Amino acid sequence: MRIGIASNDELSIAQHFGRAKGFVIAEIDNGKVVAKNFRRNTFSMHMQPGSHTHGEHGHSHGAILDALADCSVVLARGMGRRIYDDLNRAGIQAVITDHAEVDVAIDAYLAGTLKDNPEKGCVH
Repeated sequence: MRIGIASNDELSIAQHFGRAKGFVIAEIDNGKVVAKNFRRNTFSMHMQPGSHTHGEHGHSHGAILDALADCSVVLARGMGRRIYDDLNRAGIQAVITDHAEVDVAIDAYLAGTLKDNPEKGCVH
């Protein structure tokens, strides 16, 4: 399984899913992290050059859903309700966490103690 974690620096979890510089992709096998890599966020509408989507949220999440389709779960410290729902509909568990560190959140997820806080998502 793979866990995707929104991050700007590969160590901490980004506050906003769509505006993260990329995603740490943790490969899990037998309950342990066996590999990690970083995917630059070139697929979110929020990260496209010249994008001014702060007030325009009619855009599609198709590209980001496709880019993270190999992940079973994605973590961020914040995300809009639309992407939260779109991820879940696509079969990717979305989790809004209070944890700030990538490795701490992965460990909590694997231990079954990671709490989802959907009420902390933003509504545009």
